[in-house]
Amino acid sequence: MGLVVPRFRHTAPERNRLRRRLKEIWRRDLQHAVPLLDVVIRTRRETYRVPFAALRADLLAWRDAVA
Repeated sequence: MGLVVPRFRHTAPERNRLRRRLKEIWRRDLQHAVPLLDVVIRTRRETYRVPFAALRADLLAWRDAVA
């Protein structure tokens, strides 16, 4: 899994927090669901404001669509 997190008007701690949140969702819910795919997650500026539960729901919806 690769992550692309934009720098636009955000500090390094904010970018790292977003990366950690996405990695945790991947580790908990998606890692074993799509083992044969190389995935790159490209976030948008709005992603910084999204709660953890909403991020998780979006990624689980993607997993269900792919699987």
